[in-house]
Amino acid sequence: MDSHIDDIFDEKTEPALDPNVPLAERVRPRTIDEFVGQSHLLGEGKPLRLMAQNDDVRSIILWGPPGVGKTTFARMLASHTKAAFFSLNAVSAGVKDVREVILKAELMRKRSQRRTVLFIDEIHRFNKAQQDALLHSVESGILTLIGATTENPSFEVISPLLSRMRVFILESLGVQDLSDILRHALRRDSIITEQSVEILDPGFLFLLSGGDARKMLNGLEAAFQMVAPDGSGRRTIDHQILEDAFQKRMTMYDKTGEQHYDIISAFIKSIRGIDPDAGVYLLALMLDGGEDPKFIARRLLVLASEDVGNADPVAAMLATSCFAAVDYVGMPEARIILAQCVTYLASAPKSNASYNAVSAAWDDVRQMPNLPVPIHLRNAPTKLMKDLEYGREYKYSHDFVGHFVEQQFLPDNVKDKVYYHPTEEGREKIIKDRLKSLWKKKYLSGRKGSA
Repeated sequence: MDSHIDDIFDEKTEPALDPNVPLAERVRPRTIDEFVGQSHLLGEGKPLRLMAQNDDVRSIILWGPPGVGKTTFARMLASHTKAAFFSLNAVSAGVKDVREVILKAELMRKRSQRRTVLFIDEIHRFNKAQQDALLHSVESGILTLIGATTENPSFEVISPLLSRMRVFILESLGVQDLSDILRHALRRDSIITEQSVEILDPGFLFLLSGGDARKMLNGLEAAFQMVAPDGSGRRTIDHQILEDAFQKRMTMYDKTGEQHYDIISAFIKSIRGIDPDAGVYLLALMLDGGEDPKFIARRLLVLASEDVGNADPVAAMLATSCFAAVDYVGMPEARIILAQCVTYLASAPKSNASYNAVSAAWDDVRQMPNLPVPIHLRNAPTKLMKDLEYGREYKYSHDFVGHFVEQQFLPDNVKDKVYYHPTEEGREKIIKDRLKSLWKKKYLSGRKGSA
């Protein structure tokens, strides 16, 4: 077996207290009852707990930020299942490794009917060809696949594979969770606890970890190693030691916690508010903090239509090109492409008329579902439909002056509604003047959409 592939995880023995093994690994939970956090999935009667307890392993994706227990759960599941359990890391594995596991799974199925579970850490790093190699085996049941990812699987996992798996969302750890994990580590790991350790402000340690248990424990271990014991053998860890250990400034960006949402909210509002300077500052803050540039590019795609819209139709095309270029180029050069898009969108004229239009139409569709299409617009491929006068009164727009003739396109119940109200901003003013000149009656007497 290739060295990239780890056979069944062995969780039945106590881990060796080797100081070269990171603290986070030394104190990794071995049972479900030791696991902290994710009670919505691992609490009594919850799906992942039942999966482990009943050895009823299904193909799933564990999606969540770093250090919240995705790999730990996979290891615990390995100790509960009677299936053969293999592990790959998508950073170092390739199609060859996947096919090797599939071959072993096929042999075990033929010889002993034994199931095979394959865990792929960071599955979002597999490209389309690598994911395609898994598809047939998952579909046929040769493999039960468990994937762990920090990225939205809707964007990073191919649709045919995603449709055959259930996605479970793991949440960033809270202060109480981190406190419990810290207490467990200090009680269990004799390498640290054989010496007296005092953390002056555990809350600051939790803040620096950003909801990531692995980061917290590794940062604590680094701080522990940086501090010399005093005369009584005590090691005291203060704010400065923690900052040095984490290599973080106080003004940091936490891409997995509350600040993530605050900053992206301020970023969108700054661009909407025509402040390109604030836009590029917040862009730099997010990128410096390790934010995924594709996440930012996706938000800009939405903003281009929601907040710029037809006031400058080029905005949506630029945002689309920006997303593609960011995907092709990657960091650090992607920051330049993002900066161009941010400054253009921020400086562009603004309109949310398209957003308001679809919101109003959406409300009417839900309140009045299944309204019939006007009979003159219906398709008439059969004689019966023609006899029912389907399409008979339709007026072909190109037969008229200006390629336009006023006729009813909306169902009767909403025929006078006006959903789209162009603004006076940018190119949208031209659109507004054109629509008003064509639909004189509608714009004079029409009822506003229900948004």
